[in-house]
Amino acid sequence: MSIDSYNQFCPVSKACEIIEPRWTLLILCEMWQGSMRFNEIRRGVPGMSPTLMSKRLKELELRGIINRTEDQSTKEIHYTMTNMGNELQPIIHALGKWAHRNIDADVTLEKLDARLLMWNMRRKINTVTFPKRKRTVIQFTYPELPEVEQRYWIIAKPGAVVDLCSVDPGFDVDLYITADLKAMTSAWMGHSTLRAQIAAEKVIMVGDRTLANTIDLWMVRSSMAMAA
Repeated sequence: MSIDSYNQFCPVSKACEIIEPRWTLLILCEMWQGSMRFNEIRRGVPGMSPTLMSKRLKELELRGIINRTEDQSTKEIHYTMTNMGNELQPIIHALGKWAHRNIDADVTLEKLDARLLMWNMRRKINTVTFPKRKRTVIQFTYPELPEVEQRYWIIAKPGAVVDLCSVDPGFDVDLYITADLKAMTSAWMGHSTLRAQIAAEKVIMVGDRTLANTIDLWMVRSSMAMAA
């Protein structure tokens, strides 16, 4: 996968040559979460350049970790995990659980990224508890960020994948959530609780009371938090 090699026969060294190059594990984690297209994967690894991501995907394909297919009718490229790649999932998940247990929360929360947080939160929203309507819109605002980066909109429609917008979609908003980014990240990651952050007025909700009162049900926390 890389020109770098440990030049050892040890199986661990051989495994590291495949999964160690920077961003590789994050690409795999994003794919396990359901991202199959290039731009979808990019949204889950926003700090990675398109050129480097293209390189890593090619390397993973050559190693037999992922498959690359092209839809002949739309010409869209899809990436899917092979059986060999899927064997890595419980191993990497265990690594994440280890980090969640053993790395100090303050260290974890040093690097905050609202785009990444919202992208990950979006796919774990449990819409089953939402009021029955044709569309539910929740606006998140992080006041400490620059104006152009402050707002995100979660849009849920019955029978459809939950969408995330960083530009105002123009729909009526059912619930406004204003939050401190560190507080929201901490709660979602399981280092604290939503109720604690709400009590501390780090998370403030205005709007649909049913949505506000059931936030613990529809805002499902990170799988690492649930496993910790």
